[in-house]
Amino acid sequence: MDPRTLRVLEFDKIRDRLAHFTSFSLGAERARALLPTDDIRLAQEWQAETGEARRLLEEKSDIYVGGVHDLRPQVEQALRGSVLLPADLIDVRYTLQRARSLQRAMSRLAEQFPHVADIALRIAVPQAVIDEIGRCIDERGELLDSASDALGRIRRELRTAHSRLLEQLRRLVNTPTNAQYLQEPIVTQRQGRYVIPLRAECKGRIPGLVHDQSGSGATLFIEPLAVVDLNNQWREAQLAEEEEIRRILAGLTEVVATHADAIRIIVEALGDLDLIFAKARYANELRAVEPELHDFGPRISDFGLKGKHRNASPPPTIHTPQSAIEHPRSVIRLLQARHPLLDPLTVVPVDIYLDDDYFIVLITGPNTGGKTVSLKTTGLLTLMAQAGLAIPTAEGAAVSVFEQVFADIGDEQSIEQSLSTFSSHMTHIVEILAQADDRSLVLLDELGAGTDPEEGAALAQALLNTLLDRRVTTLATTHYSELKVFAHSTPFVANASVEFDIETLSPTYKLTIGLPGQSNAFAIARRLGLASAIVTQAEALVSPQSLEAAAMLAEIKRAREAALSAEAETKAAQRRTEALNADLRYRLARIEEARREVLSGARAEADAELAAIRQEIAQVQERLAGVEIPAAGSPGAASSLHRAWLAEAEAVLARRAQQAQPLPSPATPVPVVIDGPLEVGDHVWVPSLQTTGEVVDVGTRDVEIKVGSFRLKLAPHRVELRERGAAPAVQASPSVPKPADPGMELDLRGMIVDDMLVELDRYLDTAYLAGLPWVRIIHGKGTGALRQAARDELRGHPLISEFRPGEANEGGEGVTVAKLVQR
Repeated sequence: MDPRTLRVLEFDKIRDRLAHFTSFSLGAERARALLPTDDIRLAQEWQAETGEARRLLEEKSDIYVGGVHDLRPQVEQALRGSVLLPADLIDVRYTLQRARSLQRAMSRLAEQFPHVADIALRIAVPQAVIDEIGRCIDERGELLDSASDALGRIRRELRTAHSRLLEQLRRLVNTPTNAQYLQEPIVTQRQGRYVIPLRAECKGRIPGLVHDQSGSGATLFIEPLAVVDLNNQWREAQLAEEEEIRRILAGLTEVVATHADAIRIIVEALGDLDLIFAKARYANELRAVEPELHDFGPRISDFGLKGKHRNASPPPTIHTPQSAIEHPRSVIRLLQARHPLLDPLTVVPVDIYLDDDYFIVLITGPNTGGKTVSLKTTGLLTLMAQAGLAIPTAEGAAVSVFEQVFADIGDEQSIEQSLSTFSSHMTHIVEILAQADDRSLVLLDELGAGTDPEEGAALAQALLNTLLDRRVTTLATTHYSELKVFAHSTPFVANASVEFDIETLSPTYKLTIGLPGQSNAFAIARRLGLASAIVTQAEALVSPQSLEAAAMLAEIKRAREAALSAEAETKAAQRRTEALNADLRYRLARIEEARREVLSGARAEADAELAAIRQEIAQVQERLAGVEIPAAGSPGAASSLHRAWLAEAEAVLARRAQQAQPLPSPATPVPVVIDGPLEVGDHVWVPSLQTTGEVVDVGTRDVEIKVGSFRLKLAPHRVELRERGAAPAVQASPSVPKPADPGMELDLRGMIVDDMLVELDRYLDTAYLAGLPWVRIIHGKGTGALRQAARDELRGHPLISEFRPGEANEGGEGVTVAKLVQR
């Protein structure tokens, strides 16, 4: 990528900001060395990595690159044979432990986050290094007594020698005879030897070796002869300890050197992961989106340019007939794009896009109106996208992966070169034309400026024609009116403008593609108080064609604004209609469901009652069959009485069985036909709903029916008149009330977690029954406990398909927006 373009578009500042989000030095080094790629597959892979890292930060807070160290210096030192210090070895051990944790965690998440997992799975931690360092050195960097048998023995001897030395010294200073010669009864150290403070005038009273004296000379620090041997024993033990420690550290250093290649690979992988997570954090700060990345169509062959012809200039351009020019299939769609280096509270978003009709955009408008910012925003966001960074735009952003991005913006001439503004720009443009092709993006600020206006406009048009012939995607700014006509009349070239508010005399910084900019000089002069006669005289000096063109542009702008306003109103009305239709469909479905449930319940109840009656009949018949009538006369009389009793019982049972017939399946009632037109207040039968309703309005082509708590419009032939102004004769199903409206948002602030979870679950049930497509959960920022608990609940909730943090205008991290599953 062109180094000058990276500098002009301030890509280095983006890299510096990215480095701010890294966790250790190698990640920061990678961030500051980041370059855009012209390989679309690599750019798409980088974008996928950034997207996965953002989801990991949101969903898996324990997965991060932090507290690790760049171990390359320690590895190189170990390979040279230089002994590593305990602090270095602790860094090695901790970094390898952290790498092992990352590798294990990502191996479990490989299906969800394949791109990040691929990098983490490059890590193969040498466990022997961790174990050996941990066996010898504690967390404070101190060597353990158990690091070696010799070290344990030496330290025991050291403690014994030290204890005997101090005991002898304490006896010396506490002896009354010696105490009178001392400045104070203490034991201290000088030059690594224990000494006592002797008053200078008492020199020789206590035999010993002088090691030091006080600044005033009043005190001599002597090592009594009585403890010289003990001091020597203690010092020898110290030296032995130091030697053993050095030997142990040398052994640990050798272990590190043995696994140098594995450690290098681990550190490189950690650096890659650190850069990816830094991209994710930067994207969250910018509230950025992942752009779509597009390739180009067939490559241009007009100039015989193959591959990356960066060292060869194309032949002189011969203007191609416009009918032979084709769109390079480049894509730029940046809606509500914000420059990432400007104050997010004051920057004005712009819409910058190409379509199939043009690939060159010519921006006109007032100075300081935002033309240059529009160019820089386009170029910088394109570079960011090709570097795997999310970009601050609305959803749906898309850019092509350009092989080169060139920018001639601002005046970077040097005093030593003594170049004029025109010469400086022209030098850069010549360099650009030597390399630009149909897979390049060219950004030109104030094209043709700095020279005679007529010649500058002509030269600018010729340059644009050259870029058009080569199918070079181009955004250029200018103040030449002649170029507006050129853009309007030339295929694949479009006018654009930055707007100016005449009332406030200030630019709005809004970019409008399709309309050229206006100078507004006369209107501004009048607003600033210039005499009307002077302005009128100036207007008279302008050609009628120019005035007519200006008036036409103003009218086109008004018509465009009116059309956009009407389109917005139409879309809003369409959205309202769709919402009402969805609500109506939901309510009808609920009524039908309730109707089926009621009828099903009634049939089940009737079937159960019938079964019970049949069982009772069977039991009675069984008992009657076994009845014996006592003799009360002749056998014929008893038999006659028996038969009469049985016949009467059977008749009663038959009547009971007839009463317990099964409930019939629902069927359309036999209509009560009433002739005549429908009128307000009539009660009608709606066959499609199997229910009745009341006519509340009669139109020319339809009637409005009130069914329960809602209304619907039907053709007259789809209803049957039952009664005029009276209660319905047939009611097939009970009226089902509309589900209570839970509202589109739930405020959980101030609640404890347990209560919050109960309230959230209740609300989601109600919202689902009400058919809401999405809801807004307000949990606030605070300590983050409510937010985390709410999102954990949403993550596994059966009624939630997905959720996201709120946008800036929705409440940011204090809000979670959740989408409910569709019924």
